[in-house]
Amino acid sequence: MHVSLTPELESRIKAKIDSGLYNNASEVIREALRFMYTHEDWIHEVKLARLREQLKLGTDQLDRGEGIAIESKATLDALFDDIKG
Repeated sequence: MHVSLTPELESRIKAKIDSGLYNNASEVIREALRFMYTHEDWIHEVKLARLREQLKLGTDQLDRGEGIAIESKATLDALFDDIKG
């Protein structure tokens, strides 16, 4: 299996190996996957809480009249283009 990582993630893995806690990158990745698997419910709850915060911000903005009317596909496409940056 081949996995591509960002330079930052590679650096973090190397730091874990350099700390002496792990012998190689495979051990670091296995430990990270075990953690993720063990804590899936917690991770899901954290993501859900963040989504709820974002939805609350959005509904608050709509309540204050700060919404944007989307009346065409072109307007929606332009909005998504703006979001993408």
